[in-house]
Amino acid sequence: MIETGFYSILPPLIAIALALITKEVYSSLFIGVLSGMIIYVVFAHESFVAIFAHMFDMMAEKIADNSYMIIFLALLWAVITLVGRSGGMESYGRLAGKRLKSGRATRLATMLLGILIFIDDGFNCLTIGTVMRPVYDRQKISREKLAYIIDATAAPVCIIAPVSSWAVAVASEVSKTDGFNVFLSTIPYNLYALLTLFMVLFITLTGKDFGKMKKAEEDAAKADVRDDKGDPDEKIPEKGGRVIDLVLPIVMLVIFAILGMAYVGGFFEGVPFSEAIGENPVAGLSLGAFAGLVTAFVMYIPRKILSPKQFVEAIVSGIGSIVPPMIILILSWSLGGVCREMIGTGEFISGFVAQTTLPLWMLPFLVFVIAALMSFSMGTSWGTFGMLIPIVTMICAGTGGGLLVPTLGATLAGAVYGDHCSPISDTTILASTGAQCEHIRHVETQIPYATLVAVMCAVGYFIIGLSGILWAGILASVVLLTASILLLGKAERHTT
Repeated sequence: MIETGFYSILPPLIAIALALITKEVYSSLFIGVLSGMIIYVVFAHESFVAIFAHMFDMMAEKIADNSYMIIFLALLWAVITLVGRSGGMESYGRLAGKRLKSGRATRLATMLLGILIFIDDGFNCLTIGTVMRPVYDRQKISREKLAYIIDATAAPVCIIAPVSSWAVAVASEVSKTDGFNVFLSTIPYNLYALLTLFMVLFITLTGKDFGKMKKAEEDAAKADVRDDKGDPDEKIPEKGGRVIDLVLPIVMLVIFAILGMAYVGGFFEGVPFSEAIGENPVAGLSLGAFAGLVTAFVMYIPRKILSPKQFVEAIVSGIGSIVPPMIILILSWSLGGVCREMIGTGEFISGFVAQTTLPLWMLPFLVFVIAALMSFSMGTSWGTFGMLIPIVTMICAGTGGGLLVPTLGATLAGAVYGDHCSPISDTTILASTGAQCEHIRHVETQIPYATLVAVMCAVGYFIIGLSGILWAGILASVVLLTASILLLGKAERHTT
């Protein structure tokens, strides 16, 4: 890795700015990766050809590093396509439409599902998006709102769930002995996760939308009802269409995903469950997705819901449909690799934190802001807290340790902000994929909501650092957030 100073933050800024301006994410990410390679080659004094050699090396490396993720997504999307073609999704949409009588009930059910599926954020986005999408379409609720709710209950829930791959990752970064206990103590200080859940609940119950999300909701209410049946060219079989055709494959997928994570991590060989599920969670999820595929085969083929040929064609079609978001993921992984491993983006930003001369009571506030900017620009929460936690631990050790837990909570909160709403975050990409919402539309409608929460969190950390009272910061943040939502909603009504 080469230290490139200020230039190290240009590639993610270029990619994000281009994506928001042009509304086209593929070329924006590619240009971001290319600009990072140019910076690296210039500082390393290498040849022009090395730009492209390094770029494709990075892409190949990230594909290899994330091979289980690719397998999991391919298998999961095959299952999703199969349940769509079986008619189970259509039947579930009709049933849920009868039981969930209002948009409020539908949004609340989505939020509760997001909280219940807390093991992995990407799994959360794809599973809930698939299950709830037909209901949203029938009730004329925008897919942008669906994408926001599942995204807002993905990373923010995982980062405060004691039993998740995230908890293990954070605990391992903090300490090998009491890291898990320290992680538990940071949960009340993770204002972003807590306030995001509060905002989702508040908007779900009140319907106080603003900005481009409000416009998306208005457009959805005027649009014709969309029937989401998977491949529009594929006729739903007459013998299919039962709710169990959707529910059982998904349930088996969830059960075996949890068992798979435990198995891969050595739980059945004596490793504690909380550690086992964090060892290689995506490998375990792949086992769960395959179990869902086997369940679909056992359910559909004997009952002749699908013929063997149709079954295989659905698998191929499902894998093909995940290729566009997979390209986005590969490019975003490559951009993150360039920033972290080649041009030192994380080191440049975290070095600023270490060298600051501001008063110590401002540390939670400052670290939150830096972590938020860092995670948004790199699109990774794990990479952000992986670089910042050691620095924060060293800084706080010199102060007697009193600021350690609040500052670690601020670090995790800022890191989750980027994972939640950055255009190049894999969770953001998977949320738009699960909701079948255009990626840039999801980003545009979600960023104002997420950033409003982040601003209120910054105020909360400022108050916590100044007063030393946790509940003072939480109360102030909640009151300000509530007032802001009401004022923004009122302003929208006056301008329309």
